This record gives sequence, structure tokens and C-alpha cells, in this order.
Amino acid sequence: MPTTEEWAPIHGAPYRPVPYHPERMDPAESLARAAELRDRMQQRRTVRQFATDPVPEQVIRDAIACAATAPSGAHQQPWTFALVRDPEIRRRIREAAEHEEQISYDGRLGEEWLAALRPLGTDEVKPHLTDAPALIVVFQQRYWLGADGAKHKHYYVDESVGIAVGMLLSALHLSGLAALIHTPSPMRFLSQVLGRPENEKAFAVIPVGYPAPDCQVPDLVRKSLDQVMVEI
Repeated sequence: MPTTEEWAPIHGAPYRPVPYHPERMDPAESLARAAELRDRMQQRRTVRQFATDPVPEQVIRDAIACAATAPSGAHQQPWTFALVRDPEIRRRIREAAEHEEQISYDGRLGEEWLAALRPLGTDEVKPHLTDAPALIVVFQQRYWLGADGAKHKHYYVDESVGIAVGMLLSALHLSGLAALIHTPSPMRFLSQVLGRPENEKAFAVIPVGYPAPDCQVPDLVRKSLDQVMVEI
């Protein structure tokens, strides 16, 4: 069994390097895998019309576990993934989110932002929050508490949680599930509905499930590789 020292807390644990020698992949296999991954990720789309069919919970848990392998500032892993399946809690989240979204679409966003959203066909009605069989509410941990109750800052929180969410979306897609990043503003109600501690701040709500049989998505064109990459 591991000793107490081996299970030392992440915060303040000593730096102890260990060997890392993953097997080097054959170049041909590496090329094939990269091409397959590129093709599969090109098929990823944001979905707003979900089937109410249940999805295997372990698939979602494994996707969250993948997200939790993301790099983070000082390896502090400043994230919490709240998996919400209870219909009543999802109803309360939708009710609160639509209240905030109504205010936003009525003018809080500003005309420039609203104009940018119009081609996507979004509005204040958010059925995905109750149609999707599960929500993942991602929280940032702005600081951590020591044994004495003292607050200690986390570093690069936005960057760390953003990377983790990107890995989560990829894991869900590659596992055959659809997802949506929903960011109602402000999101303080999420901490209240879910009873999260004061050091956590909501980052995003992610409905997860299968696309509805009549699902449609905007006919979008992604930038080409030449438009997003420079060689120096």
C-alpha cells in the first residue's frame, strides 16, 4: 500500500522526477493516426438539438477523466467537473439560464455582439439544457484552502481550464457523443443551484448526449490550415 508520503497532497508536494520513455511510434503509423484524427475532428459540430435518450454514464466519466489529464499552471489542476443528470436540477439550471439570456438578448450584449450571433440562429430559449440527458458544469478553482483555512492562489487558471475543456470536447466527440459549450452571463446562479464552494467560479455548461433525429447545424466553413498556421 502507498505510504502517507507517497499520497502527499498535490499542493506543496515535493518535486520528484520519474522516468518517462513512451514507445516511439513508427512514422507511418503516426501519419495514419494523425490523418484519421484530423478527419474525425473535422466532423465535430456544436449541437443545440439533443435527443433525450440516455447515454452510457461511464463514457462521460471517461471523457472527464481525459480532460483531467490536461496540463495546468504549476500542476495545480484548478478545475471541478460537475456531472448533472437529475432532471429537476437541469430544469432549474435552464430556468435561471434563460432568465439571464433574456436580459442579454434584450440588449445587455450590445448590438455588435448580437449581430455576430444572428447567423448562428441562437436566442434566449435553451431547450438543450433539459433535452440533453446530462450536463457537465465546469468550474474554475480560483484558489485553494490550506489545512489552516488560509487561501492560496492558483496560477494560469483560465488557460488551464480552457485547455481541459478543449480536451473534454474532443474526448466526447471521439466517443460518439455531441456537446455544446453554453456560457450564460453572468453564471453565478450555477454555484448557487449546485451548492459549490466560494473558491469555485462557473466556466461553462456543457450539455452532452446524442443529436436529435431532426438535428440541424449551421452550414459553417472552418478556416483552412494555411489561414490558421504560419511557418517561421
